[in-house]
Amino acid sequence: MKHIALILMMTATPALATPEYVLPTLFDVTGVAADDVLNVRAEPTAQAEILSTLQPGATRIEVVQEQDGWGRVNTGEGSGWVSMRYLNYRTDVWQDGRLPDGFRCYGTEPFWDARVSGGDLVIGMPDVPETRLPVSDILGSGYFRDPAKAVMAAGATLTATPAICSDGMSDQLFGLRADLAISGQDRLLSGCCTIQPAD
Repeated sequence: MKHIALILMMTATPALATPEYVLPTLFDVTGVAADDVLNVRAEPTAQAEILSTLQPGATRIEVVQEQDGWGRVNTGEGSGWVSMRYLNYRTDVWQDGRLPDGFRCYGTEPFWDARVSGGDLVIGMPDVPETRLPVSDILGSGYFRDPAKAVMAAGATLTATPAICSDGMSDQLFGLRADLAISGQDRLLSGCCTIQPAD
């Protein structure tokens, strides 16, 4: 009897599903006719104002937020919404020990930017020569396709954590909050990160 009860309990408990993706991540436009475009709208509804468009073959589009079947993307100096039914998820974005090619972070007060290039964490600030620090490791959370990352470099650590983030300079919204700690600095620098490849 105990065995039957245990089997019933096991079958009655739903399995925990692994999410297909965690935002932010990249998508390709799909299902849009060659002579048509995918509209980017001001609100997550088909009746909202059209802000811009994406071409039928557009690839590596960063989605930072999802709501009711719509995904928030950055366009120009702002952000808008596209229908997720026309976006195909890319499985090659978040991998252990690596960052997506378009990964870069920046902040204000003071202005700064950071990216990984050629095995170095490259940090830029106004009126200061670009600093290149060798990267010793790129750490993740250990969860499948989780965008949370820490870049460990000689004299600095850059962390990126999934959270809606504003750069304070535009109407764009980003999906990663950045914190940059540099040896010898008296404060933690904060900002946002994007994985959208530069044009």
